[in-house]
Amino acid sequence: MVAYNKINSFVEALAEKVHNLGSDQLKIALCDAAHAPVVGNTQLSDLTQISYTNLSSRNVTTTSSAQSGGTYKLTLVDLVLLASGGSVAPFRYAVLYNDTAANDELIAWFDYGSDLTLASGNSFTIDFDGTGGALTLA
Repeated sequence: MVAYNKINSFVEALAEKVHNLGSDQLKIALCDAAHAPVVGNTQLSDLTQISYTNLSSRNVTTTSSAQSGGTYKLTLVDLVLLASGGSVAPFRYAVLYNDTAANDELIAWFDYGSDLTLASGNSFTIDFDGTGGALTLA
């Protein structure tokens, strides 16, 4: 399991109704090792992304968005990225962001430890933890 790294502004964005995690379209942005996200980033334009030529959709599907006993859990379907028609540029970081929000506000990122390259026909799965949830709020 890769660690969840929260973007600091995500907390304020939740409090100010920027996110509706149950219905907004969440998406993944990919960055290489030289362009790491940091906790002070706030929106997609703060990132330097790789080229997405030859890569499948980066849209994330929400399974559930609910609270139980005062703890909220967002559960997402694992995202399978597939290279097709050529290789995909190296990436190390997968950044979860809200594509519905006006400024494409960032939520969190996942660090895979080193750059990964997908050759044509190869896939990579981003595991959002279907049991524990992609994120929880208590």
